[in-house]
Amino acid sequence: MKTLLRLTERFAKNSLVVFKLKSRAYVWIAGATLFCLAPVMSVLAATPVHLPVQYFRLMVSGVAQVQEHMSQQPGADLPALEKEPGWRHLPYSILAPAVLYAKRDPANQHYHDPKMLAEAIKLGDYFSSQNEKGIFTPRLDSDWDTYMWLEAYRLLQPELGAERSARWKKAILENADPFYESAMKMVNFPWYNTPYIGTSPNHYAQWASLLMLSGHVFGKSDWLELGNKILHRYSAVEQTPDGYWGEYSRMGPTTGYDYITLTQVALYWEYSHDPAALKALRRSTDFHKYFTYLDGTPVDVVNNRNRYWSVPAWGQFGFSNFPDGRRYDEFLTSFFKSGKLSMDELGRLSQDALYYHAGPTAPIPQDMESFSHRLLIPAGIRKSGPWEIGLSGIVEPPAVRNQFYIDRQCNVSVFNQKLGLIISGANSKRQPELATLMERFGGNTYAIPLSSRLQMGKDTDRLSLAHNTFFADLYVPAPTANSVTLRFEITGKGTPPDEADLNLQLVLKPGQVLETGAGKKITLGSDSIELGPDDLGGWIRQGGWKLTVDPAASLRWPIHPFNPYANAPEKTPEHAVGRLTVPLNLKSEHGYIRPHQQEISFTLSADRE
Repeated sequence: MKTLLRLTERFAKNSLVVFKLKSRAYVWIAGATLFCLAPVMSVLAATPVHLPVQYFRLMVSGVAQVQEHMSQQPGADLPALEKEPGWRHLPYSILAPAVLYAKRDPANQHYHDPKMLAEAIKLGDYFSSQNEKGIFTPRLDSDWDTYMWLEAYRLLQPELGAERSARWKKAILENADPFYESAMKMVNFPWYNTPYIGTSPNHYAQWASLLMLSGHVFGKSDWLELGNKILHRYSAVEQTPDGYWGEYSRMGPTTGYDYITLTQVALYWEYSHDPAALKALRRSTDFHKYFTYLDGTPVDVVNNRNRYWSVPAWGQFGFSNFPDGRRYDEFLTSFFKSGKLSMDELGRLSQDALYYHAGPTAPIPQDMESFSHRLLIPAGIRKSGPWEIGLSGIVEPPAVRNQFYIDRQCNVSVFNQKLGLIISGANSKRQPELATLMERFGGNTYAIPLSSRLQMGKDTDRLSLAHNTFFADLYVPAPTANSVTLRFEITGKGTPPDEADLNLQLVLKPGQVLETGAGKKITLGSDSIELGPDDLGGWIRQGGWKLTVDPAASLRWPIHPFNPYANAPEKTPEHAVGRLTVPLNLKSEHGYIRPHQQEISFTLSADRE
């Protein structure tokens, strides 16, 4: 055993990823090969979520939700039924009873249940009537709904009868047809990214998968050929080596929407068995399993479109082609609760159940006591006990005229398994005051780094960020069981700016008490609060964590971050953050380059209970 351990350790020195499990056994991953010691599997805690059993449970509860919702508004049109939060994309609901009726599986107790067939038919007939009234198509992203309806048609067609089958088919084709011409125009564009195709890559992939499946179901060879061509390119060309599909550019991920693109490639794999698609799913599994917090949500600091994203139901069936992907599916699905599903979640979990590949599982990063992982681009994540620290040095030009892409101006996030996200690394737009580092000179404000370098070591990670008038080295030692330290070293360059700041976004909770080292206790609400260095007294505390701060730090609450969908800041305290600011003390003495001109440290600790 000792010989095996020595050989494995020697191999691991050249690996990008090192895992440490709670039993002190080790797992090393390099490329696509897993090398593990025999005791590893035994230390993984058993999960109460079993797939596909949990999928079917959630679907049954979702069908009941839909039945109750529609019974409360008899005769309502589709926009009225979709008005309440969580009910948008109501047509997604048709796939749940369709899969429950048609999917033969030992875990599915409703296989060939006539009640499920009746429910699916009732929904399909309702959507047909809404389409005939011109209501179905004008709704935003109705092509996503059309896909769900198409899948239900495919599963139930033998049970529909000639008249109903023709009616559904006519409506589905009417809604799919416009996308053939739109998709054909862009098929040979240089990249399937927004600056070229004008829409988001996840949308273009969705169009392609709708055409692909429609071509398969209805025998439209031109649609099938076009969909396959686009999706092959997504698999073989468009995906980056790090495993994501860049939305604005290939320089970095748009993590939440990446699940949507993944879903279309996964569907393509189911029907084409294109080896390039399976390789793309393998890379995507590796990317997402690392960049997922311990509460199932995507890591914020690498995302250039959304500050937050819920636990994804999209594309889980794509992960299920691999043992670790099935474990990742179990992990994600454990956060969904029966009777509390949005329509997006119900539909996508139904799709996951339909195409799920059962088999053995393998450990994922969330099962490990500790791990570190970095991408080829300057972004990485480290877990140590209950802590996860995300780092991003991604440099990407801002999308000045596109409201939906936020600026990559933030560089670090800190998450705790018990307390959740404490230091947000979420990006923003037209808000340089929320950037990790910002500078003002010549009447202009700059918040995006010019260059960066990320070095992840055994004991300490170092993220270097170059700006116009300084560069900063962020050192993050491996966390202890109860604390994380962030240490910034600032080196001045040339003429100092008029003003420069270091900022951390604190995830403060409205309604909870904020304490300071100066003895202040403030219940946070919607009122503005500004606390200077004397008010903070060296530290702040809220909800189980304490942050020791630089003596010059100040705090402002609330800052309402930019909402790309509203093209304006958020309006409620729910997504507000506290801006913790330390001024940079940059002076022109001692030459053009002035190493170690300032050091700023923060220590974040959690209660031991």
